[in-house]
Amino acid sequence: MKVTRQGTILKIISAQDIETQHQLIESLKENGITATQATVSRDIKELHLVKELTTRGTYRYATGASAEEINYSTRLRAIFRESVTSCVSAQNIVIIKTLPGLAPAACSAIDGMEIKSLAGTIAGDDTAFLAMLDTPSAEKFCEEIKNMMK
Repeated sequence: MKVTRQGTILKIISAQDIETQHQLIESLKENGITATQATVSRDIKELHLVKELTTRGTYRYATGASAEEINYSTRLRAIFRESVTSCVSAQNIVIIKTLPGLAPAACSAIDGMEIKSLAGTIAGDDTAFLAMLDTPSAEKFCEEIKNMMK
């Protein structure tokens, strides 16, 4: 649940300007996730979110530039340890099997990493397909995933 909630938070703040925790809680609710202020506060801290000034003179939550790489790596490892059950590569495609309902969170984390050899992801309920640019990239990424699962 935590991984899904945090993935949803990142999607929300990338799609709209969220100025307060209350607005974030309401947006989560609109996405079918109930969370308390204390939980959202912890998520903000764990995700290393910061408030940045918008062009309209208001503030919005955003990922901190310096914490972004650490954040994605930490989140990805947590997602894989908690949800991924297997990974295989087939030519330039990586197929990731997850616990039910967690493939979208895995794809969201991977998409946010801006991997140069990744063409795109598709998530089902418990299966994620990653299209890599070539076969060696797919094999290498699949090995990295397997190492994260350990």
